[in-house]
Amino acid sequence: MGQFEQLHLYEPVTSDEILKAVFDQALMVSLKKEPRPDVEARFYPYTGLSSTIRLRRGTVFARVSDILKGSPREVLFALACILVAKLYRQRTPKAHERIYKAHTLDPSIREASEASRRSRGYKITTSERGKTYDLGALFSDLNHLYFKGTLQRPVLSWSPRPTRRILGHHDHVHGAIIISRTLDNRAIPKFVVEYVLYHEMLHMKHPARVVSGRTIYHDRGFREEERRFDRFSEALKWMERLAVRSSGKPRKARRCSA
Repeated sequence: MGQFEQLHLYEPVTSDEILKAVFDQALMVSLKKEPRPDVEARFYPYTGLSSTIRLRRGTVFARVSDILKGSPREVLFALACILVAKLYRQRTPKAHERIYKAHTLDPSIREASEASRRSRGYKITTSERGKTYDLGALFSDLNHLYFKGTLQRPVLSWSPRPTRRILGHHDHVHGAIIISRTLDNRAIPKFVVEYVLYHEMLHMKHPARVVSGRTIYHDRGFREEERRFDRFSEALKWMERLAVRSSGKPRKARRCSA
């Protein structure tokens, strides 16, 4: 990067025209051979911090979340290099990953992303009452038993489709807990469903936090309370049985998604 470009690293990128110049620069750095493709780049009202890139008929089309509009040129250049590397199946530069990740963890960016998800996004839900288990009743029982009734009732729903890899998910932005429909089955003991729901309820009490640039979802307090579940060990064994590949080989189940 030349001296002139370095002088503008911290200037905000406030327009599609400047964003295009950033992607032109990223292509110049990443692709040594000419001719390089033309670029069409613009900010787009995605839900959250999504950004995309594709190559079609000799032109690179890049869309960057409008939440990042006004970010320093250094950050958008790092993102552009990451996207270009993925497009051309190159190794993603670690330095660029660090710059971009640090920016997305900034409280103002995180707040803007969550506000965007609330206003533009939605959560696909079905019903809390399944064919076998009622999530509402289970939540009330667990809230009374383990939380002294202090948790505010979220949106509770069974997932639209059965899933084996992710059995539960807490979405703090939309105030929802989604449990895999795989567990709404007479063959699944009640305590297994209760444990997965309990795990997601713990996310309500112990929200994710950023420590030294890392997002911590399960801190020590979370893990200690998780082990308070009456049949903790049995529930884990059942989850491992559920997490089976189509080939029949077992794999570790994820109780929640990040």
